[in-house]
Amino acid sequence: MPSIRTLKIFLTVARSGTFASAGDQVGLTPAAVGLQIRSLEDELGVQLFDRSARAVVLNPVGRSLVRRAEQVVSQYELLEASVSGGEMSGTVVIGALVSALMGAFADALWSIRRRYPSLDVHLLAGMSSDFALKVESGELDAAVVTQSPRPLPSSLNWCPLYSEPMVLIVPRSPHFELPGNPQQMLEAAPFMRFERSTWTGILVQDVLKRCAVQVNEAMELNSIEAIIALVRQGFGISIVPKLANVAWDKDDALELFPLEGVDVRRHVGLLERASHGRMNFTGAIKKYFDQG
Repeated sequence: MPSIRTLKIFLTVARSGTFASAGDQVGLTPAAVGLQIRSLEDELGVQLFDRSARAVVLNPVGRSLVRRAEQVVSQYELLEASVSGGEMSGTVVIGALVSALMGAFADALWSIRRRYPSLDVHLLAGMSSDFALKVESGELDAAVVTQSPRPLPSSLNWCPLYSEPMVLIVPRSPHFELPGNPQQMLEAAPFMRFERSTWTGILVQDVLKRCAVQVNEAMELNSIEAIIALVRQGFGISIVPKLANVAWDKDDALELFPLEGVDVRRHVGLLERASHGRMNFTGAIKKYFDQG
């Protein structure tokens, strides 16, 4: 029977598409990864990948094995967690929005790492929609993401952690004429929009719809941090989540304005599979916010 380690290597190769990339993730040379895969194929008596000079691609037999291998690995991780006596150790791979690391999640992660020093957290920054696919496939143990505007697969659970109001930010020293009230600002000033196809971008559009305003589009970006930096430099205005760990009231370069009668919030939560081997870690994150 294949070892858990071999199955994990198989799943890593299936997700990454090359022995070299998989080797970087599991700490083996490409040749060693290739030997592990060939050993698995010999043991099962089937070929699992179609190989080329540049990539390895799952064939139909390999694709049929992925879900079963994920289930075996998940059950083993659950067993491993149940005998650990509550002490967390080993490696956890979690995704997080960069803006979440500027928000309340950073405090939670720091608290958990101090409590469990043997825990090795691999943190990947990215976009909510990308993380959903990686959590579902098992590439990530969990991810901190905004609430999806669409229903999630039944295999995934999303638990709210905290929320941030959407606010209007404007520069204190703009390179343009800045009207006197928020509605006029939105209509006339250059608008820095968060990428509209993203989950946060959909919230921005919801705010604008409720304000019944047509903005003066200037730039579209996929980074809240970049938008804030551009507004600070006086190049435009924007609507962004009011990130928890940013000292907005001490910022000499920009000013926040609430939007009268518009209460739209970005809900940030923990996305995980319904069952996985790192539920003690994700449980600790949820407990941190429950106690807060």
